[in-house]
Amino acid sequence: MPKAVRYDEFGGIDVLRVGEVERPVPGDGQALVRVMAAGINPSEAVIRTGALAQMFPSTFPSGQGSDLAGVIEEVGAGVGGFAPGDEVIGFSNKRASQAELVLVEADDLTRKPDRVSWEVAGSLYVAGVTAWGAVHAVGPEKGETVVISGAAGGVGSLAVQLARRTGATVIGLASERNHAWLRSYDVIPVRYGEGVLDRIRAAAPGGVDAFIDTFGDGYVELALALGVATERIDTITDFVAAARYGVKTDGGTAAGPGAKVLAELAGLIADGHLEVPIASVYPLTQVREAYAELERRHTHGKIVLMP
Repeated sequence: MPKAVRYDEFGGIDVLRVGEVERPVPGDGQALVRVMAAGINPSEAVIRTGALAQMFPSTFPSGQGSDLAGVIEEVGAGVGGFAPGDEVIGFSNKRASQAELVLVEADDLTRKPDRVSWEVAGSLYVAGVTAWGAVHAVGPEKGETVVISGAAGGVGSLAVQLARRTGATVIGLASERNHAWLRSYDVIPVRYGEGVLDRIRAAAPGGVDAFIDTFGDGYVELALALGVATERIDTITDFVAAARYGVKTDGGTAAGPGAKVLAELAGLIADGHLEVPIASVYPLTQVREAYAELERRHTHGKIVLMP
């Protein structure tokens, strides 16, 4: 029997387990995918605690995960364009991707380019689509300056690259150990912490036009203190501040059809125009260790499970 990540109640990392499940059977419009890699994301950890139970109600035992890449094993009726043996990138809206076998709607899949590794492909959906949506939300243009918090994290590391592709000047807030990586992508690194407002002003003497917050913890207020207009501020995490000040929370579903954006991002990666940094890779059985690293919030890039 195939294995999958499960939890039977809300809680911390200790509620996670890997158990055997029935082999899924694809229905109309569905494909059964043997997962080669599945990225993990902070939102999954928050959902597991029950903090978002009203927004994301759970039925136990619950699965976990959205990101996935793998090989199609079976297809259901009405599936066109895919066949067993195809290598694909996709996502699950059923909290099910952290497993050996996953049912995926065929419309939520795109082909994996040969030059994109399994680790990268399997961690692309949430971070990639969120970064894509956030950059488009604030609309940086050539000659403008955009600041991105958490610039070396899973979403931030992609957002800085996508923002640079617009021709804008990008300032990335990150720890000093990640500054060399940011400079390699022509991003101006600025250390976060006390005095960050003055450091940003020194790095952007002409002012800041847009701000993308991927971390929370007061960065919306920092953007406002820098004089950024509310319609040019986007946060993917601080929804309390967003409601208070009227800034954007675009990303994810706001990016448009997920498979279409996935195909665009995968093409950029295959052509060498976009990098997805991989922080760590764990076997499925070490899902607790993977989330323990994630929740320390100091990784450079994505953490991936490989069934």
